[in-house]
Amino acid sequence: MTTASPQSPGAGRADVAASAGEQAPQGSPEASAASKLALFVASGATFLAVLDTTVVNIAFSDLRVDFPDASLSQLTWVVTSYTVVFAALLAVAGRVADVIGRKRLFLWSTVLFTLASVLSGFATGVPMLVGARALQGVAAAGMIPSALGLVLQHTPAARRQVAVGVWGAVGSMAAAVGPSLGGLLVDVWGWRSVFLINLPIGLAIVAISARLAGDAPSGRRLPDPVGTLALALGIGGVVFGVTQGTDWGWGSGRVLALLGGGAVLVLVALLLSRRHVAPAIEWDLWRNRAFAATNVSSLLFGAAMYSYLLGSLLFLNAVWGYSELKAGLAVTPGAFSAAVGALVVGRRVAPRAQWAAVAVGAGLFGISCAAMYLLLGTEKEYAAVWLPIGVVAGVGIGAALTAISNAATASLEPQRFASGTGLLMTTRQIGGALGIAALAAILERHNVLDDQGYLQVFLACAIGSVAAAVVAPVIRSRAQRAP
Repeated sequence: MTTASPQSPGAGRADVAASAGEQAPQGSPEASAASKLALFVASGATFLAVLDTTVVNIAFSDLRVDFPDASLSQLTWVVTSYTVVFAALLAVAGRVADVIGRKRLFLWSTVLFTLASVLSGFATGVPMLVGARALQGVAAAGMIPSALGLVLQHTPAARRQVAVGVWGAVGSMAAAVGPSLGGLLVDVWGWRSVFLINLPIGLAIVAISARLAGDAPSGRRLPDPVGTLALALGIGGVVFGVTQGTDWGWGSGRVLALLGGGAVLVLVALLLSRRHVAPAIEWDLWRNRAFAATNVSSLLFGAAMYSYLLGSLLFLNAVWGYSELKAGLAVTPGAFSAAVGALVVGRRVAPRAQWAAVAVGAGLFGISCAAMYLLLGTEKEYAAVWLPIGVVAGVGIGAALTAISNAATASLEPQRFASGTGLLMTTRQIGGALGIAALAAILERHNVLDDQGYLQVFLACAIGSVAAAVVAPVIRSRAQRAP
């Protein structure tokens, strides 16, 4: 996926931006309008993708009422099926966008995401709901990288870090809106409404993005289908094995087969990617020491963050007895502070200092999780304990996520930025899937109303986040030389 390419032949004067050969001069009103619209579209797509993760968390209690025969491990697949498929396909989505065109892939993916949301809203059982969520993951994997590619096409290089900062802040805002919006929807209309809300948002994004100029397909080959399938099945097998470990027993043949088979399939995908002209995984990017470090930090931090986001809501609902709406409102201040952290890092921290922002952000989040482990209990202490800790944790989340993205950008050549971003998001989503699976494994060992299980989840989040901070100095090797 390249950072600039010519407009598709059918684009007319009504398009916001012209082709590469007729590009409006940088700084002109036309170029500025195209840049803002592309960022708006990318931010809208990111908002949908992140919202659909966080908005589902608050619906867990309602899902357990409607599907009483489903175990907690089965219900976590409502989140994990989306995360796993999203993670498995992100790495190849950029090349697909190059083959068929970014705008075309973005429009198709957004339409599919909207339709899958409607299917989720009308699901009659957990299997149907999980399947529809997996279809959403397919759509999101195509939607996000193609939208980011449109931003790169229309945004001057000097403003890309700011654009990434705004993009990260929007993701944090989605996390902020998700719990409170989800709580309101569940409280008034039930869990199905958290999916149906995507219908008007998705249609609006499609209508607005149609104004952007398209780009001609590059003529590159589609990613290796065998490697892509091996990667998707391998990741799914590993995460499914981790999720079912508690129910089936960690030494059971089924769990060992899933873990071992999944690991073998991922290895096969990596080996095929070394030889194929259109690999499923562009793993040569990981030869860059700084970029590899951002991926490790992204994996560790993703596991801690996703587990924290779901664990917090479950704790408030099960231990403190908050309603879905009250729990959503309770975590909203911390999520808004995440948007502030993202904007500060995106606008104020120089490329050469992004590694330090990763360390500080991950460290703040880790300390906050440790404080929750030490200070929280069955007694409700929202204003004195939860609120200040949650705000600090939010700042850490926003700062770390944005700094990881910016550090990855600074460590790579501009023409490989989109491919690198796809891989970075893949590792974050894999980490998130493993984090949710670990949360389920921990909570299955405790009574759902017992605070000890949730406190152990917070401790695990603290360990994962501090580990991400420890890796951060390795990022400095290339990022410090960026302008």
